[in-house]
Amino acid sequence: MSEETTTAPQSIDPEFREQAYEALKNVSDPELGVNIVDLGLIYDLAFDEEHDALVISMTLTSAGCPLTDVIENDIAEALDGLVTAFRINWVWMPPWTPERITDDGRDMMRALGFAI
Repeated sequence: MSEETTTAPQSIDPEFREQAYEALKNVSDPELGVNIVDLGLIYDLAFDEEHDALVISMTLTSAGCPLTDVIENDIAEALDGLVTAFRINWVWMPPWTPERITDDGRDMMRALGFAI
């Protein structure tokens, strides 16, 4: 699931993109308790060249995050029934910064006690 894609991703239609993002909002960063979409961890969604798997280009709040397996499993559960397969393309450039957090994500973090 987490191997890097070797084929050029193909764009996806806006309706499916919206459905996928909504599904991924069910995946929370285990340390922060806010979903990976509103944290700004998802950089792009596309299908692989064969249109067999959804390629999720994403990052983490830190490159050394020990919980990637948890996030991958949660993504698999969230996308179950929406796609038959997915791959994560881990992206480290540009690095994640708090500026990527959406307004909703900031509200969620404030509700959890974060000063943001």
